[in-house]
Amino acid sequence: MALPLAPIAVMAAKYGAVALAGYAVARQIQPGRTDQQVEDAFDAMDEGLSAHRPRDREQVNAGLRFRRVLRLGTNGPGIEIDASALGRLRMRRL
Repeated sequence: MALPLAPIAVMAAKYGAVALAGYAVARQIQPGRTDQQVEDAFDAMDEGLSAHRPRDREQVNAGLRFRRVLRLGTNGPGIEIDASALGRLRMRRL
């Protein structure tokens, strides 16, 4: 019985293209740095979504924090998810 190579070749080409694209993106990413003041600001945020607009500025500042603990079973292993985001939208008339 002959092995059908056409479907295998198509699947290998798809996965190879995805792997090549992932490799190209990974090569373009620059190493970042950790700023302790920013880390402290993330830790000080309250949970939920907040936004405010300072009176003297034409900008809106927003913050979001999502913090949950997921467990497998009552006493099973768990993970903590802590996602924080800060944002600023600034629009000026020229």
